[in-house]
Amino acid sequence: MMAKSADEDQLYIGIDGGGTKCRATIYSEQHGVLGTGLGGPANPLHGLERTLESIMVSTQLAMRDAGLPLESIYQVYAGLGLAGVNLPSLYKKITEWEHPFKQMFLTTDLHTACIGAHEGGDGAVIITGTGSCGFSYVKGRSVNYGGHGFALGDKGSGAWMGLEAIKAVLMELDGLGPHTIMTSEIKEHFNVTTAMGVAEKMAGQPSSSYAKLARYVFDAAHQGDQIALAIVKDGAQYVSQLAHRLLENNPLRLSMIGGLAEPLQQWLDPAIAKLVEVPKQPPEMGAIYFAQQSVLEQDQKVAL
Repeated sequence: MMAKSADEDQLYIGIDGGGTKCRATIYSEQHGVLGTGLGGPANPLHGLERTLESIMVSTQLAMRDAGLPLESIYQVYAGLGLAGVNLPSLYKKITEWEHPFKQMFLTTDLHTACIGAHEGGDGAVIITGTGSCGFSYVKGRSVNYGGHGFALGDKGSGAWMGLEAIKAVLMELDGLGPHTIMTSEIKEHFNVTTAMGVAEKMAGQPSSSYAKLARYVFDAAHQGDQIALAIVKDGAQYVSQLAHRLLENNPLRLSMIGGLAEPLQQWLDPAIAKLVEVPKQPPEMGAIYFAQQSVLEQDQKVAL
């Protein structure tokens, strides 16, 4: 685990925000995890106000779960790992937020996921949830690949699979593509019968809405549906390529995180599947480690 603050009674909150949900964990140097909370989507790329609202909802729920008065949040150091803040403009907007914490330390969800997965040590991580991205941190040097956002990238992610499923379903319903059992499942999901009905349901929807459809792709693939199989295999091939790219940096460990990490496992390049290790800690703990380290470095600078 990373070095800790000299103040053993100090409280920290670790926040992991992505396209589908925001998780918060309250941590005490003396007693460990005290409480957790869950909020809505927290990717500022898809809405700054919604992101800040989700952060506060998860924070308040975590404080309540820990049995702490809400006003004590002003004495808590916060580590935030958010999707989307790899874009400088969004990073700037979040840092300008008049937050309620004692101090806030911001980085990407990839960074905190990696720190958590390897319990503060060097390693690489692939996130396969609503979006997809790869990140490694080795000997003080970080690199990341992918993570360009929906629908520019995020191949192999839940949102990408959902989008590919919708495309295939619309093609069949228009009589322009082959049959797929995903069609009946998605029509039932939306309670519609036509291509226009499906299109209307998905018009203007965020990536999280597409990600919810990924389960239909996996269900169909397991039933031998050729269209679904092609989608899953294509996504898994991309994730495998991402892993090979990350391994060029010689990380000590490789982990996968996110809702698709387990479902994708059997479709990965066997050489990659053998190397994937279970994350040691969740991203929220990675955010706490990040805050602890940031406070320590800050104190060291003041001491010089």
